[in-house]
Amino acid sequence: MDTPTEDVLAGVGPRLRALRRARDTTLAALAIETGLTASTLSRLENGRLRPTLEQLLPLARAHGVPLDDLVAAPPTGDPRVHLRPVRRSGLVLVPLTRRAGGIQAYKVIYPPADRAPAVTLQSHEGYEWFYVLNGHVRFVLGDHEHRFGPGEAAEFDTRVPHWIGSADSSPAELLALFGPQGERAHVTPAGH
Repeated sequence: MDTPTEDVLAGVGPRLRALRRARDTTLAALAIETGLTASTLSRLENGRLRPTLEQLLPLARAHGVPLDDLVAAPPTGDPRVHLRPVRRSGLVLVPLTRRAGGIQAYKVIYPPADRAPAVTLQSHEGYEWFYVLNGHVRFVLGDHEHRFGPGEAAEFDTRVPHWIGSADSSPAELLALFGPQGERAHVTPAGH
């Protein structure tokens, strides 16, 4: 095998170990998650086993990273991500995550209050966190109504009836994280 391929394969083991340790996961737990044996995982991490695509795919899924990250694929050129805004129910949603499953990130632009649809509380499975980038937000959660401004954030269980919209005559821009099965965003302060 040529040297560049050998170099790529030699780097997979340390990357796998670093990803597993960053998740604070044991080989046994990762084995259950991926369907690979703990022995195979150990040999992959130590470089004693050359990885195959059948092994790397479940590992990439388990660690929530693109396959390219595991093999340190060379840069492909243009680093820009081409975001495609979606218009839905008067909102503009810009998906910021590209992988399926897990927590999804969006930039959401709510129209001015006078152009917004009527307040209709909704509930569904999941958990949501939002951060106000610009404008002011009217947030109804259950029987309570709140007003948020730039730099303020909220998190809530989406099974509780809720509604979000602009609070005034300007659009409101939010960064929103949504976990469809109730995953929560965990933010740890520096030094913890």
